[in-house]
Amino acid sequence: MLAPTRLLLDTDIGTDVDDCLALALILRSPEIQLEGVTCVYGDVPLRARMVLKMLRLAGREDIPVCMGCRKPLLGIRPVYWAGHEGRGMLEPGDESLAPSQEHAADFIIRTVMANPGEIHLLAIGPLTNVALACLREPRLVENLAGLTVMAGAIRGRGAFDLPYAEHNVRSDPEAAHIVFTSGARVRMVPLDVTMRVAVRRDGVERIRQGGTPLHELVARQVELYPHFAEHGFTYLHDPLAAASIVRPELLAFEALHIDVELAGSHAVGATLARQGADDLINADVALAVDAPAFESFLVERLSS
Repeated sequence: MLAPTRLLLDTDIGTDVDDCLALALILRSPEIQLEGVTCVYGDVPLRARMVLKMLRLAGREDIPVCMGCRKPLLGIRPVYWAGHEGRGMLEPGDESLAPSQEHAADFIIRTVMANPGEIHLLAIGPLTNVALACLREPRLVENLAGLTVMAGAIRGRGAFDLPYAEHNVRSDPEAAHIVFTSGARVRMVPLDVTMRVAVRRDGVERIRQGGTPLHELVARQVELYPHFAEHGFTYLHDPLAAASIVRPELLAFEALHIDVELAGSHAVGATLARQGADDLINADVALAVDAPAFESFLVERLSS
């Protein structure tokens, strides 16, 4: 059997339930050995407590959790929202949940450099922590086993309804630019595929039937998410990025060069894709997904 993938997760868990679902999927996947979780953007102490609450319910209090950058890298763009209030997850007394005092970027650097070629980094929030780590330690990218991001929108044929700029990149486009020009070969899971997969009410009920406090928490978080409450489903952006590590065959990737737009009145944060020579390629971009297979895989894993 193959050894599990040693993973660091960088997350902005909070307002959208997809981070919660991604963390739950990671915790339910024996193919992954979670080495630590770092939190980014806005109210990172609140985000860290949410992660710690999920880890405690999963019996994984051994996993370190670190807080990172609250603001975009240059500090010139507003935070789109401060974070989720933790309704349905955090309870009185959970204020005592205490993350590590080591900064997220320092933790990422220390973990990767102590284990060269062994750590895969999955970033499912704005890329501020990752960019800062790349700036502080230029050798970081050559020592990573892999870098996967949920980020961007290519807006190819059939996807012109997508926004010019996806939230994670738009929240800190300068950080995204640093990551995509760092020399890393980024595995990018954009809105083009994440908007094709969803969890629905029957799937949430199956998750709840898992019968543990963690199952109940995850199911309840989905139900409380406003989009789900109104429409009866929610998109699976971050869980699809996590699944691309466990089940990469569920997606079809294309090798492309990605640029990040840093100026302009309409498209700040847009991810611009083009084909090119091998020396220009900096990303493997998911452009197709087996949606039924992924949705079934997700529910089966989360309900186990």
